[in-house]
Amino acid sequence: MVSNIKCSQQAYSDKQDTWYNFYMKVLDINNLSLGFNTENGFKEALWDVSFSLEEGKTLALVGESGCGKSVSAMSILKLLPKTAKITSGSIIYRGKNLLDLDDKSMQGIRGKKIALIPQDPMTSLNPLYTVGNQLLEVIKIHQGLTGKEALQKAIEAFDAVQIPSAKERLKSYPHEFSGGMKQRAIIAMALACQAEILIADEPTTALDVTIQAQIMDLMRNIKQENNTAILLITHDLALVKENADNVCVMYSGRIAESAPADKFFANPSHPYSIALLNSLPANRGKLLETIQGQPPSIDQIIMGCRFHPRCKNVFEPCSDNVPELREIEPQHLCACHLVK
Repeated sequence: MVSNIKCSQQAYSDKQDTWYNFYMKVLDINNLSLGFNTENGFKEALWDVSFSLEEGKTLALVGESGCGKSVSAMSILKLLPKTAKITSGSIIYRGKNLLDLDDKSMQGIRGKKIALIPQDPMTSLNPLYTVGNQLLEVIKIHQGLTGKEALQKAIEAFDAVQIPSAKERLKSYPHEFSGGMKQRAIIAMALACQAEILIADEPTTALDVTIQAQIMDLMRNIKQENNTAILLITHDLALVKENADNVCVMYSGRIAESAPADKFFANPSHPYSIALLNSLPANRGKLLETIQGQPPSIDQIIMGCRFHPRCKNVFEPCSDNVPELREIEPQHLCACHLVK
């Protein structure tokens, strides 16, 4: 009897894996809601957030600072602070709900299957150890390699991210690397572990324009050569236009709009998306438009659409009813009462 149950479970698991591979989805976030316990009680931060990552594709999660982009990413890796509480939803990786996994199981996924390029490359490496030692530790933990095999893997990873004199630079300390080199070293750690998903949280912050372009070129090459799924978290829409396959716009903890990148830039539908695009310096001589006001804080209670206090097109339903995120055309979703 037990044997039959195991066979049935395996068949179901195989069926799930087949379904995911057919659609090339490596990660599905479904209706994720979470909040934080504060001195003033429990405060909600995300509401019904849903998006998917596909093999060999870049999904850009965009919006102003404080809209919930990084919190969404940290929930994938289960790296939220202890004050956080997920109230509903699921995070499905290859048919498994990551929210159901214990710390030991997650350790086999973080870094090895899902890697993070953190927001600040300047403080992401331990200054007391050489960059090589830190890379070799990652290889040892996630690949089980030691000695010459591990060293060769580290050299190959540095070569892949175009760090010159790779063998010698492994002996360098973080302070001997520039900001761009540190970012490359962090990306090398993801490559050494052959991660299927790369979460890039503002990967070009604090880097000059030339180095930004080099880092994004490197990430594009990784995506193409390794079929890596990339979650690009940014507020830079120019960066998104050049690099993303799909776009999700977040505002105050909710998804406002979701679409393939070409559809999004050709026909943005949510007033917030339109306002963001109008604030770009696209045409010389054209005055930049600004979005009046500030995004709401976690303490603010806003009924209806959370963007309505700043929206130029606000009308009666906006202040009372939360708009549903619905499909307005194939693959294009929008949460706005105005959009039919």
